[in-house]
Amino acid sequence: MSQTLNASTLLAVPLAPLVGSALAGIFGTQFGGNWIGRRLTHTLTILGVLVAFILSASTLKSVAIDGARFNETLYTWMTVGGLKMEVGFMVDGLTAMMMCVVTFVSLMVHLYTIGYMEEDEGYNRFFAYISLFTFSMLMLVMSNNMLQLFFGWEAVGLVSYLLIGFWFNKPTAIFANMKAFLVNRVGDFGFILGIGLIAAFAGTLNYTEAFAKAGDLAALTLPGTSWMLVTVICICLFIGAMGKSAQFPLHVWLPDSMEGPTPISALIHAATMVTAGIFMVARMSPLFELSETALNFIMTIGAITALFMGFLGIIQNDIKRVVAYSTLSQLGYMTVALGASAYSVAVFHLMTHAFFKALLFLGAGSVIMGMHHNQDIRYMGGVRKYMPITWITSLLGSLALIGTPFFSGFYSKDSIIEAVAESHLPAAGFAHFAVLAGVFVTAFYSFRMYFLVFHGKERYDQNPDAHHGHHDDHHDDHGHDDHGPHESPWVVTVPLILLAIPSVVIGYMTIDPMLFGEFFKDAIFVDGDKHHVMHELADAFHGPVAMALHAVTTAPFWLALAGVVVSWYMYLINPAVPAALGRALRPLVVILENKYFMDWFNENVLARGARALGNGLWKVGDRTLIDGLLVNGSWKLVGMVSAWTRKLQSGYLYHYALVMILGIFLLMTYFVWLNK
Repeated sequence: MSQTLNASTLLAVPLAPLVGSALAGIFGTQFGGNWIGRRLTHTLTILGVLVAFILSASTLKSVAIDGARFNETLYTWMTVGGLKMEVGFMVDGLTAMMMCVVTFVSLMVHLYTIGYMEEDEGYNRFFAYISLFTFSMLMLVMSNNMLQLFFGWEAVGLVSYLLIGFWFNKPTAIFANMKAFLVNRVGDFGFILGIGLIAAFAGTLNYTEAFAKAGDLAALTLPGTSWMLVTVICICLFIGAMGKSAQFPLHVWLPDSMEGPTPISALIHAATMVTAGIFMVARMSPLFELSETALNFIMTIGAITALFMGFLGIIQNDIKRVVAYSTLSQLGYMTVALGASAYSVAVFHLMTHAFFKALLFLGAGSVIMGMHHNQDIRYMGGVRKYMPITWITSLLGSLALIGTPFFSGFYSKDSIIEAVAESHLPAAGFAHFAVLAGVFVTAFYSFRMYFLVFHGKERYDQNPDAHHGHHDDHHDDHGHDDHGPHESPWVVTVPLILLAIPSVVIGYMTIDPMLFGEFFKDAIFVDGDKHHVMHELADAFHGPVAMALHAVTTAPFWLALAGVVVSWYMYLINPAVPAALGRALRPLVVILENKYFMDWFNENVLARGARALGNGLWKVGDRTLIDGLLVNGSWKLVGMVSAWTRKLQSGYLYHYALVMILGIFLLMTYFVWLNK
């Protein structure tokens, strides 16, 4: 039986982290006089996120079991003409799932931060930021209108700027957060154009009302063009998702976001900000279903991101950057699923990915702590015997990432590959190749990192930059001695264990209700007559066990296995092979090391071009034309005319008489001779 959720309870979900953030940010920093210490700061913020998680879990239970729903306006901010700007919540299966994922991962990150940021001077400020981040993300996923969605969208962008540049004395961090901020503004410009078009032609910002008018929007064209209005709206909205969810070519900010502390990497990459774009497209599915052009565009962009960002992961030596490029690649997989109209599969992968990617990032952070802040995987090896909990949890996360049968990543990733194979869109052929090739690439770079870190001979004493890493500049060494690797404290290992559990089992438990049940029935709309992918998947699905057993006979399994075997041979058995390949394929390696020269293009063409344009408009347009010609030129012209006319005003009567005679003569000449 359907029931309605309580508005006050739902309001407490985002407000609890906000209160914790406000208390920590005001009274735990110099801004408010440092009234509260570290222990009270982390207690308050963790309590706020814990309350949000408990309420989110309770909401999910009500939604999934009791069929509860909520869609109400809580506050009307203002009304402009017929356009209402409101604050409200819409809670259905999609929202409830996102609430739980966001709050659980955030809770794990909060616990982990106690150990990771132990010696950092900005401890209280850090907790304030991550709680504020949680509030922003919850406002985004719980919104029932596009204004609130945009508020949450920009709020996570703002807080990510603060978090990526947390160590604000470090030049690379300053560059990284500015890069993230600017690239996201490019995407957000497209996003707000899409929202503006919906508001202009549908006359509402409310989801339900806008979707009800989707048929009317489909019949319109963009004024002055022959373009379908709904196609333009969807592409504009997706450009916003390209920025936030780091899709090619707006992906360039995400690897650099590693300049922030490791807990941030987990928070931004795993469950929150980067998945906002995927969530938004799934939420807007009634609009996207009306435009196959937009779906083809989405699928193509996703396929490029999934494959080519995976290639970049192969040559990375920084442990966090390897995981960062895997995030880019997996976001590409989610985007491909959106393009195939398999929205539920995309958000299913979003959920499973959140757990194992948070696990991998926090595992990487644990290794960095244990290795005294060495982040270069070339100078690790044999860490398994020193850090058993980090080792086993990282292995489970890696197995989930590559799509090992029965692990959570398998069910979502395999479903995406099957969905693309069943799609009849023009872009589906390339996309299917990309996601299949991406399986091998992902397995290769994931286990390259795993073998180099946890197996083989110990190389941590060979690092030429040992104990002089950039983290030392920030007092982030936790007081460790230099006697070799060691396991992390319990505040770090407990979140790893708690994240490892869903990384293994959540896919098996939820694939049936989320993909083929009624969990998303009123949250996601698919036009079954045009896009039949989900019907095909449902016909082929015979339970999670049968799916996993069948996978052993399919290409993705063998490609993943091949990736693991090749990386094992190249990095444990015969390390001379990668060195020889690197020399033989040097031009290709240079392209990968320079990240396809995207950064070079952005900095030397776009940024320099923008600066040149700005300088031109300033020096030629503003200074020369406006100030020089119009402003200064006008008074100089007046001065010249005045100086000339002043000479005519001589004050002598005979001069005026002469002028009058000449004037009469000219008039008479005109009328008598010329005007016949």
